[in-house]
Amino acid sequence: MPQNVHRGYLFVLVFSAGFTTLGVELSAARLLDPWFGNSLIVWASLIGLILLYLALGYALGGAIADRSPRLITLLRLAGVGALGVGLIPTVSRPVLPLASQGIADLNAGLLAGSMAAMLILFAAPVTLLGCISPFAVRLALQDVAGSGKVAGRLYAVSTAGSILGAFLPVLLLIPNLGTRRTFAVLAGSLLLVVLAGLLRLGRRREALFAVLALALIIFFGWRPLGPLKPVAGLVYEVESAHNYIQVLDFGTERQLRLNEGEGIHSVYRPGGGLADGIWDYFLIAPAFNPAPYGPERVRRVYIGGLAAGTVAKLLTAAYGSIAIDGVELDPTIITVGRAWFAMTEPNVNAVAGDARRWLQMGQSANGPSGGRGSAPYDLIVVDAYRAPYIPFHLTTVEFFALAHARLAEDGVVAVNVGRTHSDYSLVHAIAATMGQVFPSIYVVDLPDDGAFGNSLVVATRRPTTLADFRANLPAFAAPLLAEVGRQALGWATPAAPPADAPIFTDDRAPVEQVIHALIMRQMLGQ
Repeated sequence: MPQNVHRGYLFVLVFSAGFTTLGVELSAARLLDPWFGNSLIVWASLIGLILLYLALGYALGGAIADRSPRLITLLRLAGVGALGVGLIPTVSRPVLPLASQGIADLNAGLLAGSMAAMLILFAAPVTLLGCISPFAVRLALQDVAGSGKVAGRLYAVSTAGSILGAFLPVLLLIPNLGTRRTFAVLAGSLLLVVLAGLLRLGRRREALFAVLALALIIFFGWRPLGPLKPVAGLVYEVESAHNYIQVLDFGTERQLRLNEGEGIHSVYRPGGGLADGIWDYFLIAPAFNPAPYGPERVRRVYIGGLAAGTVAKLLTAAYGSIAIDGVELDPTIITVGRAWFAMTEPNVNAVAGDARRWLQMGQSANGPSGGRGSAPYDLIVVDAYRAPYIPFHLTTVEFFALAHARLAEDGVVAVNVGRTHSDYSLVHAIAATMGQVFPSIYVVDLPDDGAFGNSLVVATRRPTTLADFRANLPAFAAPLLAEVGRQALGWATPAAPPADAPIFTDDRAPVEQVIHALIMRQMLGQ
């Protein structure tokens, strides 16, 4: 017969277990972000394995409950699971540099092995957390007649805890405490409930072990460890609700790096000049308009993916104090841009929000002071980019139709797209999709010296040819514009996507599948 247990305590226990389980799942994604990024495949792998571990836990918990239907057995399982959760960040720390190296070198074996090792770290604690609910049902049952109601209530309470676990870490704990301490809070909350249960049973010795486990978790969670990812030049790091953010200073240049850190998202050079990257090429995009077209006609620009303001700063240096609306999803990156990248130009209206939604709402900066309006843009920049990924909703026919509607009569859209030395599959897909909306599409390749490179895909609202681009370049005579124009002239070609290039729509945009295939071919040397 099961031990007579107060149901109120079981409700508290399953609520805490649900809170901890969902909190671990979301916090695990943030633990992996700095090393693997946060692509759809990472999320799918993580969610799939967490569900597998929970399934094993449900089966194991039910079997153990039938063999030993005692509260002390349940508390032991919950206590060990909570301790395992609290130790995940510490135990995972030696593995993460291997993961980073696997990504940087495109070493498939090292990457797969280190990622597998990381995910295995969650197996034991999450499986033990999965044991709690079925075990609690077994203990709560007094007779068969009320079994359905009891099980339903317990799982409802567990789900309520999961709802709290879905929101509290993302909205409060991770931004304010960081990932490591969030794991400690999740584990500690469950351990406190376990400790209360042990004291109710008069198990003083095991309660002492729970106190020691709690102290250990607090120690590992709050002890100073220095930078999460110590790299040369690191001067600042912070975790936001969206990203793990690093600022690297090399004297003449500062760099913004996000998450796995393999892509540079912004560059600031106090001495001025070009950034020597894809950001420079956005400057010359208006020259693809029908000739004659001069830089004085560029008066209003929209940047989707402002980051720390590299493109905005270059545009201001090249065109003067033109009105620039820059939208960045992560408000912390805007703060970092102002503090570390001198993103203080009065003509730049920096807004935290989604690039597509903000464009759709018809908002615009009316002059240097900012404001609202619906004035068309002469240039729309899309640089919302997580190397080598790009958000799918900024790649579709519907998005480019929106951009077309927000452009001036003579206007262009320029998109930063990733590729390898020889694999242009994503470039072709973006060009083919833009070709559904715009009459003329061009590709400007940035010379690449690593595994991955960038191309700028430019679409014009009116039909044009490369002859228009060449005819307009002499008017773009300001030093920065002239220099980029000379570089781009040798790399600009009309887009020629193959007939089977996918057309991305809001309903079907397999952006990540295209990118994953690109990465796999690069890893296999194809």
